[in-house]
Amino acid sequence: MAKFRRRTCIILSLFILFIFSVMLGLKMLRPNKGTFGAPFGLDLLPEVRRQIPRLGKIFDSEMSDTINSETNIKHLKNVEFTVKPPKASEPFLEELQPLNYYLHVFYYTWYGNPQFDGKYIHWNHSTLKHWDPRINNNYPQGTHKPPDDIGSSFYPELGTYSSRDPSIIETHMKQIYSASIGVLALSWYPPDSHDENGVPTDDLVPTILDKAHKYNLKVAFHIEPYINRDVQNMYRNVKYIIDKYGNHPAFYRYKTKTGNSLPMFYVYDSYITGPEQWASLLTTSGSRSIRNSPYDALFIALLVEDKHKYDILQSGFNGIYTYFATNGFTYGSSYENWAKIKLFCDHFQLLFIPSVGPGYIDTSIRPWNTQNTRNRVNGKYYETALNLALQAHPSVISITSFNEWHEGTQIERAVPKRTSKRVYLDYRPHKPSLYLELTRKWSEKYSKERATYALEHQQPVS
Repeated sequence: MAKFRRRTCIILSLFILFIFSVMLGLKMLRPNKGTFGAPFGLDLLPEVRRQIPRLGKIFDSEMSDTINSETNIKHLKNVEFTVKPPKASEPFLEELQPLNYYLHVFYYTWYGNPQFDGKYIHWNHSTLKHWDPRINNNYPQGTHKPPDDIGSSFYPELGTYSSRDPSIIETHMKQIYSASIGVLALSWYPPDSHDENGVPTDDLVPTILDKAHKYNLKVAFHIEPYINRDVQNMYRNVKYIIDKYGNHPAFYRYKTKTGNSLPMFYVYDSYITGPEQWASLLTTSGSRSIRNSPYDALFIALLVEDKHKYDILQSGFNGIYTYFATNGFTYGSSYENWAKIKLFCDHFQLLFIPSVGPGYIDTSIRPWNTQNTRNRVNGKYYETALNLALQAHPSVISITSFNEWHEGTQIERAVPKRTSKRVYLDYRPHKPSLYLELTRKWSEKYSKERATYALEHQQPVS
């Protein structure tokens, strides 16, 4: 009898040990977050998790990234949604790397909505006509109708915002800060001047400077090809900018090899004005020279064609940037040419500023321009451009863009959106902050690598 009781105790002990082992094993297999929370892995896709009942299935990310929003109307159901991710996906500011003031991003303030501007501005961008009427007739004409139909293939997380909304400017500065970008190159038109689809925005500059300063960001100016731009009014406008904004702590100055700290002006479509005219302003011997005056600065020319290099040199510019985010679109934007451009700049003591972008798609406003679309490939296109830019050992790297939504070059946060007539591209399977996070990673890498070669500009070309 005692032997039977002993055997029963042993069996019972083994059974209890087995149950304990099973429970321990199950606990180890359970996700870390929450008690019986979301299935493992879905927390990586918060926007998909929230829409599973509606979507039915998750599209392959690469297929989703290549959807043409203008040609998939017949495949859509009569359902509309806009997915907004949880705020927790945004990194805490105190956890970020220091800002890189040699990394610049092009920033646009031309957006408007009825709440702040009395009407939609730019979100309702019209379809641009092709110069060949035979081609143009094959594509739809008209304007977009916000808020569900906008002039972009992506949809912003902040919706159809107004660039005049102080909270939007604040959020943008926070996003730029989160990407470890040190300088925003502000698209600028003179007071009372604007682009064909916009309104004057110079009055926004003080707010942008104040908000930028809050996050230790600096602001450079990207001078657009305003109507009748020439060297005479360029001098007046540079003087205006420096007189009005030059004393603000967020006003960007680049420290040259000689120890001077000079403002920097990107000049878009600089090739429109001839080199002889530019030389009168930008060389020390020019008849209207701005050199060695209180308004001297670093002027950066847009390089489009190979032959423009020598025009830029003759003009007296201090450097070259390439702007376009489409590899192969121009000589300057073709990655394979960056090493040669860098050698040219080194030889003539010019700044070389290659422009990188996350992709390109402008078919919402230029439906005939599909040949220049560049797929983002879930961030691979962007990282390829950044890697090749670093290999060129540039003075500065510029990013096209923070929020040029029309051309699909934005790194600003975008969300999935689908209406009865359109399906927008998005960053899935990654978070809306994907391109800000990639920028932060490469900003740190560039900062470390640049310290090893420390390319600084010398005195202005004379």
